[in-house]
Amino acid sequence: MATKIGLIGDVHSYPEPLGEALSLLKKIGVEMILCAGDIAGYGNDLDGTAELLISNECKTVIGNHDNWHLQGINQDDRTPAESWIAQLPAALEFTIEGKSLYMVHSRPPTHDRHGIKLLDEKGGVVSEQKEIWTQALAGFEYDILIVGHSHQVYAEQLGDVLLINPGSTCFNNACGILSLPEMKVEFLSLPDKSIVKSWNWGA
Repeated sequence: MATKIGLIGDVHSYPEPLGEALSLLKKIGVEMILCAGDIAGYGNDLDGTAELLISNECKTVIGNHDNWHLQGINQDDRTPAESWIAQLPAALEFTIEGKSLYMVHSRPPTHDRHGIKLLDEKGGVVSEQKEIWTQALAGFEYDILIVGHSHQVYAEQLGDVLLINPGSTCFNNACGILSLPEMKVEFLSLPDKSIVKSWNWGA
């Protein structure tokens, strides 16, 4: 029987779509949930968003909006949510069902900006971008790379690496499920919404 891993990203201080995604994943019965960073930014409920991630035991990496949010805040003045974000790692790695996974917000090894864009503004795969990133990831020593940042929804095999971006819960209306060891990826739309495969393209 496959092990199912829930995938979310770029939740950006909007707890409602995050909660909808978490409910979907829990109903399906995922074994664990991975979040590709950017808890902060855009929305106005960082505390509620962080609490959902914590209470659902999401394995989370730090993103660029998180680092920006923490700048200039004295450690003693941080809220509990900010203190939790401050201790998040830049990258996480796992071995599940014999498959090696690496998760980082933008691109490996630990970058939080200038992420991996594979899609055009309509959500189609740009062959030149796919070729560029296939070459860039040649020799990457993991079976699966999970990223966020670009607000694009894709799962593409680039050479030996399965590259996955679950998109943003609040902007792409999406979350994902990775089934192992089959390495099958399914994207789910949030209730009463459609997946936006590429959001804020080119900005």
